[in-house]
Amino acid sequence: MSIIHKLPYEWQVGLRYTRAGKRSGRSSFISFISLISVAGIALGVAALIIVLSVMNGFQKQVTDRMLSVLAHIEVFDDSGSMPDWRASAKEALRNPNVLGAAPFVETQGLLVRDGVMRPSIVRGVLPGEEDNVSTVARQVRAGSFDALKPGQFNIVLGYALARALGVGLGDKVTMVLAQGQVTPAGMVPRTRSFTVAGIFEAGHFDFDAALSFIHVEDAQRLERLPAPSGLRLRIANMREAPEVAEQLKGQMTGDLTVRDWPKLNANWYAAVQTEKKMMFIILTLIIAVAAFNLVSSLVMTVTEKQADIAILRTLGSSPQSIMKIFMVQGGVIGVLGTLAGVGMGVMVSMNIDVIVPFIERLLGVEFLSKDIYLISTVPSDLHGPDVAIIGVISVLLAFAATVYPSWAASRVKPAEALRYE
Repeated sequence: MSIIHKLPYEWQVGLRYTRAGKRSGRSSFISFISLISVAGIALGVAALIIVLSVMNGFQKQVTDRMLSVLAHIEVFDDSGSMPDWRASAKEALRNPNVLGAAPFVETQGLLVRDGVMRPSIVRGVLPGEEDNVSTVARQVRAGSFDALKPGQFNIVLGYALARALGVGLGDKVTMVLAQGQVTPAGMVPRTRSFTVAGIFEAGHFDFDAALSFIHVEDAQRLERLPAPSGLRLRIANMREAPEVAEQLKGQMTGDLTVRDWPKLNANWYAAVQTEKKMMFIILTLIIAVAAFNLVSSLVMTVTEKQADIAILRTLGSSPQSIMKIFMVQGGVIGVLGTLAGVGMGVMVSMNIDVIVPFIERLLGVEFLSKDIYLISTVPSDLHGPDVAIIGVISVLLAFAATVYPSWAASRVKPAEALRYE
């Protein structure tokens, strides 16, 4: 109490108005409405934090699965091939952010087996170097990634692609290339038979259903290239890929094109960012609704406290002081609601791996079927900046909600307010 007594009287009166009144049931009802306002703001803030954390968790899961197959950065030689790729790899590795480099050739083909045809992105890799930039070798469910030997024309297929073609280990598939060849009979497509030496599952359907790997030298023969077409790079922090790509453009010699993974997956990345922004805006409206509830609470308080306002005015309080009293009351409600919401949201987000299974057992339902989503648990990735932004927006909306009721209180005329007291 000693700390409160040292505060300016506007703060003391405003804090007192947030507590339940003792004179009438009406005061208690107004304090109950204030409590509802606190709960509304808290629930809005908690919901926004939890939803954004879950969205961040799903984004991280999908991104990690994508980048287990894709590279963080790709470097191409504008001539079409990179004869001295080892020298270029050494240049890239001089950058402290680059952890690994591997050569590759990428093309597109049509895989055919017993009349079944499926399009595929065919990536030629060097098995001994591929571990430096991806984890696809560890995702092989059958066979071996090391079975990709030069000249043997073996192929490693995605799980969904192999299932669609109806093939297993040791089976043959025919690859039809987009580039044709001229014969006396005219232009005919080029084909090549491959032996299935492995089946991988990255956990991302787009890659499991359309990606296949062959040895880089076999890919060079198919594309008639003298050397790999470029390098795939892995960096320490995937979120810094655009910045590292810009650095490499100035550090590496030759006519090179450097592309980072957000550019390579621009549509997906833009869609995720747009979805997150729209969800943020939609859920912020929940906090705005709670702020409108705060307006009604303060308007009722001003109506009930008109006699008190009149007495304060006759004792010398300025309209600005009266306004400050009710802004303090609304601000305290907003801050309490925000703090409660942040605490609740952070606690749930950090323990969602325990809370969701408990709800599933309690209700006897399964929110995420592994057969459909390939994820059996609801992921959560709590970002401190998101929590800070949500807290600031909540407090600002609460203070904005106090402006009109506080202004109305400052316009109360003492003589009219005391006439019937």
